[in-house]
Amino acid sequence: MAKKRPQTKAGKTGQAQVTSGEIPVVGAREPCPCGSGRRYKACHGRTASHAVTELVQRPFEGLTGECDWVALRELVPAATVPLTLKDGLPEGVPSVTLATVLPMAWPALRRDDGSVLLALQNDSTSGDLARDLADTLQRALVAEPGTPVPGRRVPAEGPRLQDLLDADAEFAPEVHSGFEFWIPQSSDGADPEVAASLERANAAAIPTVKLTGVDSAYWCETPDKNHLRWVMPYPEEKLLDALARLQAAGGTSIGEDTRLVGSFRAHGLMVPVWDLPTSMTAEECEKPAAEFAERLAAALASDAPLTAEERRARGGLTNRQVTLS
Repeated sequence: MAKKRPQTKAGKTGQAQVTSGEIPVVGAREPCPCGSGRRYKACHGRTASHAVTELVQRPFEGLTGECDWVALRELVPAATVPLTLKDGLPEGVPSVTLATVLPMAWPALRRDDGSVLLALQNDSTSGDLARDLADTLQRALVAEPGTPVPGRRVPAEGPRLQDLLDADAEFAPEVHSGFEFWIPQSSDGADPEVAASLERANAAAIPTVKLTGVDSAYWCETPDKNHLRWVMPYPEEKLLDALARLQAAGGTSIGEDTRLVGSFRAHGLMVPVWDLPTSMTAEECEKPAAEFAERLAAALASDAPLTAEERRARGGLTNRQVTLS
């Protein structure tokens, strides 16, 4: 067994020591400014990251359309949403649009006309996705037109999306069949690198449709079967109880040959998932999904203790949960 490397004492590093409250954010592999001789990620960076993660279990909480934010982050390949800033658009920025993903995984893009595209499906560096996105958005608003905004390590303090976006504005996702929205209609064509990225993204995109009759439910088509993924705003324990009541009563179906197969956990919310026949279209999901929503509302309203059969159903549902984030 390899011997553990002895930790270098702060007084022998040659670095000035600072108090915990003064330690700045540096790169994960850089020496920690506290003078311990350890890398930042293994010293004060670990503490800062843990504190932030604890704070933001639901990074989109408080935003209009929280469930759709989660869906676009984790489930939907290609979609856009116009965003409304709390303080209005800066001069020279005609619009700000949220996109699921951008070419070459750019965090954001300032287009030639000054408009901004903000990508949602990028890694979080601070542990607070809402803070990372706010930092990227702020940099995009002042970037030179025609340039992408690079990623960077985001400080653990700073504004969040909730501080920048209008809380009363509508959040209305538009789901696309591909990523052609990357290229402005006024453009003569895409740069070769963007065109290649577009081709790869389109080839990998799963056909997805947002249901219109219920909130935050998305039908998707895969080679073997179709699925319905429905992001729900209810507390997990209460939702599991309600689903267990319906499962025990045979009330979770949303049509012939459909089955509630489990759920995802994503950004503090639950996402029940149904298997659907390959022949079942998004349009054919609308009516049975609306009927299920009514049954679920009644089950959520019940506070009666679960029966033995309902407890078994709940255990089965709990065992079929997968955490995405």
